[in-house]
Amino acid sequence: MRRNSLRLRLLAGAAVTVFLALALAWAGISWLFLQHVERREADALVQIAEQVVAGLTVGADGRPVVEPRPADPRFQQIAGGSYWQATNARGSVQSQSLWDQSLPRTGASLNRWTRATVMGPYGKQLTMVSRQIRPDERPLGVTVRVANDNSEVRSAVRDFDRVLALSLALLWLVLSIAAYVQVSLGLRPLDRLRRDLERLRRSPSARLSEHHPHEIHPLIEAINAMATAREGDLVRARRRAADLAHGLKTPLAVVAAQSRRVREAGADNAAESLDRAVEAVGAALEAELARSRAAAARGASGDSDAIEVVEGLVSVIERTEEGEAIAFSIDIAPGLRAPVDGTDLAEMLGALIENATRHARRQVRIEGRREAGAIILRVEDDGPGMDASAIEVATQRGVRIDERGSGHGLGLSIVRDLADATEAMFGLGASALGGLSAELRWASPDHPPKRR
Repeated sequence: MRRNSLRLRLLAGAAVTVFLALALAWAGISWLFLQHVERREADALVQIAEQVVAGLTVGADGRPVVEPRPADPRFQQIAGGSYWQATNARGSVQSQSLWDQSLPRTGASLNRWTRATVMGPYGKQLTMVSRQIRPDERPLGVTVRVANDNSEVRSAVRDFDRVLALSLALLWLVLSIAAYVQVSLGLRPLDRLRRDLERLRRSPSARLSEHHPHEIHPLIEAINAMATAREGDLVRARRRAADLAHGLKTPLAVVAAQSRRVREAGADNAAESLDRAVEAVGAALEAELARSRAAAARGASGDSDAIEVVEGLVSVIERTEEGEAIAFSIDIAPGLRAPVDGTDLAEMLGALIENATRHARRQVRIEGRREAGAIILRVEDDGPGMDASAIEVATQRGVRIDERGSGHGLGLSIVRDLADATEAMFGLGASALGGLSAELRWASPDHPPKRR
């Protein structure tokens, strides 16, 4: 997952937010639990303190007396952890567990028991309740204190905190997984949008589907508007290119007529120069028109019957001056359909068959079959062919074949442009007949296309 991934940002934000929320929840629950335990402890101490108060009197010497004393055995054991003490200005009485120690003096109220956490005798931390009592309504009050070692309480709170932390950590993991599922579901429409954009890239006439979440509808509308503008620009550009090409054909025809007059006048060299210029300009126009058709074919859908297209092309080429001397053989599997519009397929195969006919000695063979998840159409001839270096140059992407001067250029250049537009693989090689083999390969509809 990349650092600048939207999914990673959402997941990291959710994980951190949930962690902080659970950490605050842990602190709050721990504090509430501690307060609850301490209140329960204080309530238990108040009950014991009331037993002390029940037996509290003041002797003739003014010293406090507690009879009977609380019978809890913890008060009988020295440093046992539970202590009580009754104190006034004249003296004090206390549990045996205090021995020669005393409880720390804290402020005590006349109206209610007050709770405090103090450091007591023997270096122990205590929870203590205290209150001033006036037995027999005497003006000299007695402060009653009852305390208990809270180490067990603190140990129980630590255990509770540990279990709570583990539970919340598990909850954090579960919530993080839930956040991952939620983010994945939330970003799924973007995957569909990506596929729509890929289709839009392939075909200028395609548009993004309206079946997307409401939140990204403004984006969909903006992209569709941009695609409409782009398609209009492409259509106008192709129309202008076609108009320019057709507009130049008439001046070229005039120049060709002048070339014939010059030749008739005996200026053969000048006529030859004019003919070469006319041929070069005409070839350039045909190439640009072919590229315009290739741009129009990009992303177009459809299929065509390979045998029907090939037989139609061969029937026309056989009637030409070059085609009359060539034996054509067609070996195409019955029912083979190429995943391309019939007009585009005829344009490609027509250029390949014409090229093979022009360079063949006696034979041209057209084959078609389905093989290894691909649909293959191949045109071979028994001519001189092309050497390996020329084939390597001709099959390089970005190289204008028609500018290489190989004699095969314009037709192959047109075929390659149309092959790119229709997502076909175009390759050249040596033919079993001794000449050139040109192959078109499309991925079958049930197989993903190969990247070129």
